[in-house]
Amino acid sequence: MAFKGAPDSVALLLFFVFWYAGNMKYNEYNTAALNAVGGKTSGLTMTVATMQLGVCAVYAMIMWAIKLNPAKLLGLQMPDKQSMPKITQADVIKSLKLAFCAAGAHAATVFALGGDPLFGQIVKSAEPVLAAIVGTVFYNKAPTFYKVCCLPIIVGGVAFASLKKGVDGSYSLKFDVTALVFGMLANAFAAFKGGENSRLMADKGIAERYGGVGNQFAVTQILGFIILLPIMYATEGSKLPTFLETLKTDSSLQFNLVMSGLAFFIYNELATYTLKVTGAVTASVANTAKRVIVMVYMAAVTGKVLTDEQKIGSAVAITGVLLYALIDDL
Repeated sequence: MAFKGAPDSVALLLFFVFWYAGNMKYNEYNTAALNAVGGKTSGLTMTVATMQLGVCAVYAMIMWAIKLNPAKLLGLQMPDKQSMPKITQADVIKSLKLAFCAAGAHAATVFALGGDPLFGQIVKSAEPVLAAIVGTVFYNKAPTFYKVCCLPIIVGGVAFASLKKGVDGSYSLKFDVTALVFGMLANAFAAFKGGENSRLMADKGIAERYGGVGNQFAVTQILGFIILLPIMYATEGSKLPTFLETLKTDSSLQFNLVMSGLAFFIYNELATYTLKVTGAVTASVANTAKRVIVMVYMAAVTGKVLTDEQKIGSAVAITGVLLYALIDDL
């Protein structure tokens, strides 16, 4: 029998640890990369988001070249074999809608987190609200009555987190507009991505030719990179020479751009490994806990303290997300 490595139980625990760590480090590297190009007002956010997917594309092609996926080494297990998928041109065309939604979700998230890493995370917690609307309208997958009852809790939490108490004790809306608008746009793209992924993988032939979710994710990132390139040129092309000059001379940008792309690819793979073998309840709790941990970590990294309203609002919103995920099983 070939040497496998650590027992599956140990590997699963390590996958959870590195999934969380990878998500936290992605947020940190992403923030640092955006700061290196001048922050949210630099006009280079789309460029950073596109280049991150470029790193993912290169990483995927290296895996296919060596025919190994090293992700399982993080669980102290032998790496999986991963050959290039045997998909057809027609399969690629069918995958374009999923890739467009995935690229949109990624780019919008980078804009949201660039606006305000903490408030952006709070807004991102409202993803089930957009998923319910998109699923009902476009995919004939309406949530149950009990799930619908959880949506006002999520919306109310995000709304409360957007409030700021004045010196006279009155409340007014005060939030980062970029984080709110692009956070909700990212949620919408993510909702469509989920629907398109289900449609695509319902085709057993395509699923078989992809040869696993690892290959599907890799192809999605490559297509997403190709899709974002013309958008990047159209919106930020005039600043590309500035970006390239900074990239050549700034080691901080070089490091954080590459590491944010790698962290994004790897933590998504590890999330797939963990959620594939855990039950729905465990997966829901894990996803909810991840949001809390990432917010606490980013507060520590950025030195930005959450307001009382943001603490209460995020707690309410995340509790609503957890209830939404679990209520049909209670």
